[in-house]
Amino acid sequence: MAFELPKLNYAYDALEPYIDARTMEIHHSKHHGGYTTKLNAAVEGTDLEGKSIEDLLAGVSKHSTAVRNNGGGFYNHNLFWKVMGPNAGGKPDGELLSAIESEFGSFDEFKEKFNNAAATRFGSGWAWLVKKEDGQLAIGSTPNQDNPLMDLSDFKGTPILGLDVWEHAYYLKYQNKRPEYIDAFWEVVNWDEVAKLFKG
Repeated sequence: MAFELPKLNYAYDALEPYIDARTMEIHHSKHHGGYTTKLNAAVEGTDLEGKSIEDLLAGVSKHSTAVRNNGGGFYNHNLFWKVMGPNAGGKPDGELLSAIESEFGSFDEFKEKFNNAAATRFGSGWAWLVKKEDGQLAIGSTPNQDNPLMDLSDFKGTPILGLDVWEHAYYLKYQNKRPEYIDAFWEVVNWDEVAKLFKG
């Protein structure tokens, strides 16, 4: 079964004014669409065909650069669209909030650490909140379209929140002001979805 570009659960303009409709349209249809098409081309006719994206990423060091870059781009964006939504933002509750406060001290300290990971990622990449094998939470970042599921990543875990800090994710609205984009992201985080991923 070929990988398919997922449909969004909301309209391209649903995250306004925090993420503009034009950026959403280009980002989803062109960038994510491009990763999806190129990933399918990279696995077609190989023994990787039919494997899940998670299986591909788990052994990505043995695969081509095209599988690494486009497989990462496919997975990362699938998660990104899920953990955002309209009428979102605020803060989580329940087990997820307790885990965040236990690991980072407070929700505000968590946001500050996550913001720092996103702001200091040199060039293009992603900031992540992951659940580690022992169930603990951790914050980190990866370059380009790498992610914490990849066997070659220095930062490992199961992503439950991810922020795209490639310029294509924010340049039309925020230009070079990445910190303003990072701040705006908190207004559209779908904590219900993050909590589902946390419970796994």
